[in-house]
Amino acid sequence: MSKLKKILIKTRRQIFSEIAGNNPSVFEGEGFDFSQLREYNYGDDIRRIDWNTTAKLQKPYVKVFNEERELNIVILSMLNGNLFFGQKIFKQDIMAEIVAILAYSAVKNSDRFSSYIYNDDLICSTPPSKNIHSVQKAVSQILEYPVIGKKIDAQNLAKKVYDTIKRRSIIFIIGDFFDDFDFRLLAKKHEIIAVLVRDRLEESPKEMGAINLFDPQSMKSSFLQIDKSAIERYIGEIREKDAALFRNFRKNRINYTKIYADENPFVKLSKLFLRR
Repeated sequence: MSKLKKILIKTRRQIFSEIAGNNPSVFEGEGFDFSQLREYNYGDDIRRIDWNTTAKLQKPYVKVFNEERELNIVILSMLNGNLFFGQKIFKQDIMAEIVAILAYSAVKNSDRFSSYIYNDDLICSTPPSKNIHSVQKAVSQILEYPVIGKKIDAQNLAKKVYDTIKRRSIIFIIGDFFDDFDFRLLAKKHEIIAVLVRDRLEESPKEMGAINLFDPQSMKSSFLQIDKSAIERYIGEIREKDAALFRNFRKNRINYTKIYADENPFVKLSKLFLRR
């Protein structure tokens, strides 16, 4: 069985299983009282089309109901060379599983979701849709994306997303977050949820002595002395950067969670949704 099929089967069971019918979710139910008609938008449920109005105006119109959330879910995956790493499983594979969980959750709750890939530019992976088949496309593009040699343009991320996503949305930003980000601009317009994907070895490396390391971002190799003192300095720097990142999240009311490669993404995301 392919890696893609394994992820899709596993996550679909987690989201749609009757046993997990009371799974915590960021998405709430929709109302049923008719409110108004509006012009059809790509990704709307065709079952909501009012065919009489559509025939009269020669344009498709859909019924809108009171308290209908009309949530727009955006899943943004930051794909760079660092994801080509993992002791047992690549971080890129974990990210694909997270995308599947979020996309299936949106579909289950009749919410429109779209998937984007970002490194030095913003690429639309799947347009807004409520179609369950869009989940497979979004996940396969994450798995198949060539991350080696790619770098994250952290300085322009917020502006690129702000200019592209016009409608107020819940935006899940997934990545390892080793770069310096400023989400103040995005947080003013959208609800941002950050999902950090890490391998424990990245935060607590082991002594290796003199070793030749290959950087999957710059595609260059260099000899480094990985001894106790070097590790202590490195761990201190990582902790300082993460502390600053988390302060930024809290200041801008950004919910976040960290998922290690040896953890169950579904469990961690469920805990995040309960806190939200």
